[in-house]
Amino acid sequence: MIGVIAEVAEHDVVREFFELFKTPWEFHQKDRSYDVLLCADDCRVELTAKLVVIYFGKKTDFDADHRLRVSHESQTPRLVCSKNDRFPIYGNSIAFLNTEGVLLKDEVSQECVGYIEKNGENSLARVGFDLFGEIRTLLTQGQPRANANIPTLELHIAFLRELITGRGITLVEIPPVPEGFDFIACLTHDVDHPSIRQHKWDHTIFGFVYRATLGSLRKLLSRQLSLSDFLKNWLAVAKLPFVYLGLARDFWREFADQYQVLELGVRSTFFIIPYKDRPGVSTNGAAPSFRASGYGAQDIADVIRKLVSEGHEVGLHGIDAWADSSKGSEELKEIQRLTGTVETGVRMHWLYYDQNTPKVLEKAGAIYDSTFGYNETIGYRAGTTQVYKPLGTTQLMELPLHVMDTALFYPSRMELSPAQATPLLDKMQDNAGHFGGVLTVNWHDRSLAPERLWDTSYRNLLASLKSRGAWLATAGQSVDWFRNRRKARFELAAEGVEVGAITFAPEGSENIPGLRLRIYNAGTASSDGVFDSGSYTDTSIPSSASAVINARKESTLFSLTRINIEN
Repeated sequence: MIGVIAEVAEHDVVREFFELFKTPWEFHQKDRSYDVLLCADDCRVELTAKLVVIYFGKKTDFDADHRLRVSHESQTPRLVCSKNDRFPIYGNSIAFLNTEGVLLKDEVSQECVGYIEKNGENSLARVGFDLFGEIRTLLTQGQPRANANIPTLELHIAFLRELITGRGITLVEIPPVPEGFDFIACLTHDVDHPSIRQHKWDHTIFGFVYRATLGSLRKLLSRQLSLSDFLKNWLAVAKLPFVYLGLARDFWREFADQYQVLELGVRSTFFIIPYKDRPGVSTNGAAPSFRASGYGAQDIADVIRKLVSEGHEVGLHGIDAWADSSKGSEELKEIQRLTGTVETGVRMHWLYYDQNTPKVLEKAGAIYDSTFGYNETIGYRAGTTQVYKPLGTTQLMELPLHVMDTALFYPSRMELSPAQATPLLDKMQDNAGHFGGVLTVNWHDRSLAPERLWDTSYRNLLASLKSRGAWLATAGQSVDWFRNRRKARFELAAEGVEVGAITFAPEGSENIPGLRLRIYNAGTASSDGVFDSGSYTDTSIPSSASAVINARKESTLFSLTRINIEN
């Protein structure tokens, strides 16, 4: 059990952190003893726990009382390195003069930013930044593009986990890994241009013609495009008049069938724009006129009905929902009218989002959002692979967006070739396999057609995800799995038993994998403070019924003594 001391103002982020790092914890109680005491406040604490961890980015009274050797404070963001990882610190931090037991170093100056020392049978770890302040920054402001490739929040969890197990303390956790799979891959599609015939000679068609002709020629000459794809694009431009006359097929209109074939029956999520010719608002007032879509949901009602009948999910690709709850409610109802569903998720058109958006969307009636990501690059804007509850919301969940095709391939963004994109996608899959959680992918409706022709990259990504043991899920299914995980609760048992029961009562869990109970055996630590995370064992927590699992501690190992399934 971890006892946590934190300022009252940080209690909301503490609770959310321990929904992501799902291990037994509670706010510190004076009459309770703990294996681990985590202090994130400027207070005086007794070194009675087996491991005391003090996170604070400034000099504290504790530092003065114990004559800890503080170097200097900094208000500048820095990158810190542990034994195996590097991650950014965005808030205040402090450096120490220690040369022994060093856990974290500034990447540039090599100053000590975290260290550990033995105090008899106990250990003290002093970490020079505010853990929960960092988590708040990640979940509200997010990371700058420069650090997009770093799953910072997951690395904070990994660092604390390894610190605990490396002190000879056994750890119990429900990891963000679905039973029977290695991670979740969420397949989504933003539907922006479902028909060429919805457009006349507007900026969309002008851009299509330019990229299909001159843009394709440039890519052909730079060997970023094959000759066959070059000819496909030029042929598509030549067919445009016949498409408008109805003498040739509208190759943008076929997106649903194309994805059905490519995904081989896997269910995915399609985010649909509710109304045509509405640019909406931006943070600076009226949005640019070309943000307005050339279609509305009613224009593709037949496609929506087909998607729903085949088991796909249809969500809202919102216009003003991010900033106006009444308009958001109107937009949601338009999608629900066509799908016949009551609960609907959202991804905002152009990824419009600010710190108030989660509350606005929740008030509008959305059950989840999947907007928090990057337009210009791929990566971890919230620093996490996990679905989380935005601070200040009650029910709404955030499914972070990690990979978007236009960010990878678009000329004004990363402008990668398929070959250049592959190692980046492989790395993100590696991270998902290592940390668990979900990898959320957005491949747009027209991305399989000329002039984009990104179908081969998507096909290869799907094959890779399947080979890596991913559960391919819709956005709604991904969120439901994390909701079920949040319902699991650890309960204290008799004195001397660290974990009594893990209770789990899933709801709406059809086609949703179960959970795992993971028990980390104590790792080993060397005299210089270098630690390992130890080995672990997993036990299934089924999702088909309510489960109560009892665990008891024997020496430094936990063993399951009873699994009671209550139907």
